[in-house]
Amino acid sequence: MVVINSRAKRIGDFRIVVDDGRTHSVCLDLPREMGTDMGPTALELAVMGFSGCVATIFLLMVKKMRVSISDLDVKIKAEKSDDARTVTKADVEIIVKTGESEEKINRVWEKTRKNCPVGILFEQAGVQVDYKLKIVKG
Repeated sequence: MVVINSRAKRIGDFRIVVDDGRTHSVCLDLPREMGTDMGPTALELAVMGFSGCVATIFLLMVKKMRVSISDLDVKIKAEKSDDARTVTKADVEIIVKTGESEEKINRVWEKTRKNCPVGILFEQAGVQVDYKLKIVKG
């Protein structure tokens, strides 16, 4: 079993430092209308975690499957309507620069999608997630 720890500590107004119980921390804040805009909101951090997770798992699968890539870029556009309490839709674009075959990269992507814990969380939460894999030769 893996235990993941986190702590949130207010440091002023709506500025909050969250840490992982190890040695890493991030400052959260609200946009200037309500906060001081000194960091992402917690919801933005969740979306950032999603893109980071996709990238990390993809790179782990590349290494495990001995596939060569020269670049990776993961972009997420998440939508939260005014009447929704959270993100309801996320468009995920994965851009891979590689000399490998499309078939190999598609296999890496399928394993990534099945093993990305943050992506699984978003999907289980009912977020409509649309993935687009773009392979660039190089």
